[in-house]
Amino acid sequence: MKVYRITSHKYASDISGTGAAMYGGRWNKKGTPVLYTGESKEIALLETIVHTPPMLVPNLDILTLNIPNDSISKISLNSLPRNWKNYPAPTILSNIAAKWIQKDKTIALKVPSCIIHTSFIYVLNCRHPEYYNKVKIESIKNFHFDSRLNS
Repeated sequence: MKVYRITSHKYASDISGTGAAMYGGRWNKKGTPVLYTGESKEIALLETIVHTPPMLVPNLDILTLNIPNDSISKISLNSLPRNWKNYPAPTILSNIAAKWIQKDKTIALKVPSCIIHTSFIYVLNCRHPEYYNKVKIESIKNFHFDSRLNS
């Protein structure tokens, strides 16, 4: 399965999850390396926009990654708490993901995007024993970021 990630050119080839581990996020606790990806280029772009400070348009690349179809766990919208889409994210989400990571059964966790609830992001467990064997970068290309999206 193909998933997409838009990130700074400087870190495009780094799929170790170090950035997410440094700060933590909606689906990971600080210190836990994961890679946030989207099911489409469009949701990957929206996920990037909401985390990019206004007036800052970095030099971006888009990664296309291949992840194994048979190593994906899913969380449905109906199983999430009512406040799952709030900002800042409720701690229960990183707790849910921490339990998923601890089980080490799958590489990817498919979860609804809090931006568009009918779209999905894939959180990749960078500590999974098969992560570096099964997750492959298919391509890294320059991504044109229209600055009107960030104004």
